[in-house]
Amino acid sequence: MRHWVSLRDSILQIGKIAYDLSEIKNIYVLGAGKASAFMAASLESILGDRITEGHIVTKYGHIIPLQKIEVTEAGHPVPDENGKIASQKILRIAQKAAKDDLVICLISGGGSALLADIPEGVSLDEMKKLNEILLRKGLDIMKINTIRKHLSTLKGGRLTRAISPATSVSLILSDVIGDFPDIIASGLTAPDRTTYAKALKVLEKHALKAEIPENLLRILEEGAKGLRPETLKEKETSVHLTRNLIIGNNRIALEQAAKKAISLGYQTQIYTHTMAGDVRKIACQITSLAKRIQKTKGEEKICLLFGGETTVKVEGHGIGGRNQHLALLAAKRLSKTVGITLLCGGTDGTDGPTQFAGAVVDSDTVLKANKAGIEIDRYISSFDATSFFEKTGGLIKTGPTQTNVMDLIVLLIK
Repeated sequence: MRHWVSLRDSILQIGKIAYDLSEIKNIYVLGAGKASAFMAASLESILGDRITEGHIVTKYGHIIPLQKIEVTEAGHPVPDENGKIASQKILRIAQKAAKDDLVICLISGGGSALLADIPEGVSLDEMKKLNEILLRKGLDIMKINTIRKHLSTLKGGRLTRAISPATSVSLILSDVIGDFPDIIASGLTAPDRTTYAKALKVLEKHALKAEIPENLLRILEEGAKGLRPETLKEKETSVHLTRNLIIGNNRIALEQAAKKAISLGYQTQIYTHTMAGDVRKIACQITSLAKRIQKTKGEEKICLLFGGETTVKVEGHGIGGRNQHLALLAAKRLSKTVGITLLCGGTDGTDGPTQFAGAVVDSDTVLKANKAGIEIDRYISSFDATSFFEKTGGLIKTGPTQTNVMDLIVLLIK
């Protein structure tokens, strides 16, 4: 945060933008995401009592004590009542901001679910059902957020509308490939490229129209007919009153990981920071690559780093997350290959609805399972990676990391 924000006398510098605080009456701070509490604490250390009021929402367990900014802990990945209350408080402050005020928004991944900003006439249970369906079907974040934006009072740039006519600036930690502000946390302060019609097309393509609550489908259909206001578009006046700055992303995390690997004597390469697709495909690609490299390399130790965000279509009723399931699939493929170790983890410290960041596997993983009479295929088919690793070892537990820049895969080859 201090790399991007500084205060000298009455001049607040945010990136390349300078704000003269002698001309600003109030500074409001709004935020949502798994990293928003840590971001808010850093901002408070810079601005202190110059902050008039603020409210952020973060995931349970990710809270940090703050002095000027109120914090709400809420549900993720499925929204809850606390997220609904936090959304109302954030909207209230946004609407209070006037022309001579500055609103600083702190946005990170997870904001879409944490902000349960429910349209009028919709119940929280209906939104919960929608989120559960979208998550289990393995849709990528762009498609999920296309739908979320159009069933919201804050997403899709609607927060920017609420803040206007005040000036605002958003400091954003990216958890999406491409670092698109209109996708991160469903684009709270960015003009939206999608429409109600596109949201309906996503549902149609994945045969979901019959599954989502009728109330929500009705809103999308009314919007597509022009009976509801669209999300924020580039031509609107309020767009020119805000700035969206990406202050952290997966590439930066990979670069730091590479420095550490090099210091440990590994020949290191960042293979990609745009990894995407179903975990089955990614597990096959990474393990095949590792085996090819092992056959042709010399005595050197190799470290390959992958960043991005996979998807998983959940067809069982077990416990786990995309990183743990990826590790489980890779463990089976590496069962007869000694000298290859794979770590799959979420940079926020949580993988799916679990307390674990991910898992680490090698050729011994399946061997240990076999000796204990544990059949890996049963856990793969039931999508029960957490239970498998609890019995065999390999789970990674970091606790909340106070950041969120997608996933990190570390491949070590000896």
